[in-house]
Amino acid sequence: MSFASEPGRDDGNLPPVNVVIPDDARELDRDVLAYRRELRAKRRRQRLTRLLRPLRIPEFGSHAAILPLIAACLAICLVGGALLSVATMSPAAAPTLSAPRAPGQPAGAPPGDLTELPAGTVQVNGRAEPVRSLRTSTIALVPANCGCGAALSRLASQAVGAHVKLYFAGAGQVIAQLPALVARYGDGAAVATADNDSVLSVKYRPTELTVLLVFKDATAEVFRDLQANFQLGPTLRELRLAGASLSAS
Repeated sequence: MSFASEPGRDDGNLPPVNVVIPDDARELDRDVLAYRRELRAKRRRQRLTRLLRPLRIPEFGSHAAILPLIAACLAICLVGGALLSVATMSPAAAPTLSAPRAPGQPAGAPPGDLTELPAGTVQVNGRAEPVRSLRTSTIALVPANCGCGAALSRLASQAVGAHVKLYFAGAGQVIAQLPALVARYGDGAAVATADNDSVLSVKYRPTELTVLLVFKDATAEVFRDLQANFQLGPTLRELRLAGASLSAS
């Protein structure tokens, strides 16, 4: 027996439903918009769920799941700290370059003091010679127990290369050692010079090998504490100039 013909009933035995069909479809716009908002919200929740899924996988564990996040934060902090340190570096903390060597200053030797040769005489090859006559030359003041044979040999080689006269001078007990030093380290150019009256020794007090580069005006540039690789060649080639003019340059 069918009840479909009865009011409010159908063949599926469903409860009665009050369905209202509007005359104009535009009246359903609000319902359509609400439905679309629900769909968009559902899609957002699904994307968020997929993004956070690695952190929620049980096999990674609660601690291992946040390790990528910690690593990312640490990398950001390191990069930010490096940029901040570069931006705030003060000029005083910046590396500085060493001052260039003056053109007249020899390499491997400290700057020399310019002095005037003292008055008096020395014995050069057995002859008395005024100290101030030893111009445009190099005088090596050798102290007792110097042990500076290598430095004397290097000095002699540079003096020969610059074509200037070279004197090995000493006072007291060193005088007897001068001929042997000249023969061994003088490169065939050094001359033994005996400071019998201690004219040079009193003026310059050589406790170590002391080198006087004497210019044509009898002024001398004094070098002490010579390094093993000292290079006096540039100054030796300028000894024909006046010492004062060289100092001013």
